[in-house]
Amino acid sequence: QVQLVESGGGLVQPGGSLRLSCAASGSICSNAKMGWYRQAPGKQRELVAAMDSGGTTTYADSVKGRFTISRDSAKNTVYLQMNNLKPEDTAVYSCSARMQIPPYAIYWGQGTQVTVSS
Repeated sequence: QVQLVESGGGLVQPGGSLRLSCAASGSICSNAKMGWYRQAPGKQRELVAAMDSGGTTTYADSVKGRFTISRDSAKNTVYLQMNNLKPEDTAVYSCSARMQIPPYAIYWGQGTQVTVSS
């Protein structure tokens, strides 16, 4: 069973930065599409950024140029660097791993709160 543990959330002022980390219990980064999702109160969960096993990245339009997803395969960890944060970025951020090998399981972390407020 794969476990994902997020960290790095918190309270930050508008324009500030945070780096989220997602540590996986096993060596899955090279066989999974890793993603960061967020869900704000009263809104649907949305994909923020993703990276496939080949390193190709995708971003939501709302975060392009501000957020960067990266991974350290040696540490089985995926990061989300968030710069120039805005109040509308406030949400619970969750990490996911969508395996690209059978049985194609999907794993989720417990989430970490990010609050952008002055």
